[in-house]
Amino acid sequence: MLYRFGKAFYFLTLFGFIFLLLYFYSAMPESIGYGMDETGSIVDRIPKSNFFYIMISIFVVSNLVVLIPPKLLETKIHKGLTKIFPVGDIFRDYYLGWFYSFGGILNLSLIMMVFYTHSINNQNEIAASEFNFFFYLIPSLLVLWVIGLFVIFAGKFKQIQYNS
Repeated sequence: MLYRFGKAFYFLTLFGFIFLLLYFYSAMPESIGYGMDETGSIVDRIPKSNFFYIMISIFVVSNLVVLIPPKLLETKIHKGLTKIFPVGDIFRDYYLGWFYSFGGILNLSLIMMVFYTHSINNQNEIAASEFNFFFYLIPSLLVLWVIGLFVIFAGKFKQIQYNS
């Protein structure tokens, strides 16, 4: 059941990123600023199309890396994973749920990058300082999710040790 919530969260963030990137891409100027100095003026700029392609590239690569392990387990292509996490095992659900929710967290961080870039380029609508909370939240969530993976593996190793 946890796996289905993780998958739903992942797909919501997937579609959210695509929608927001396209929406903000249409609203941004031809030259996008991505860095500010102490006074709040934009110092670093790239073309709008480069920003779009860079964000799409990061999105595709990160989602492929995150989706390969659960898809190998779900389709039973990787015999080692299928042996470690057989169908019906509680840790299989945790493992799959972790990967899908981690993909959702990565997509959320990409959404925050797009929002932040939009806020830098449209200071009159959204102040870039409003994102300070997210600069601490996203890395904290990533660290918690990595710790969660180690907890899942530790539980699985204890289960294997107990059954041996």
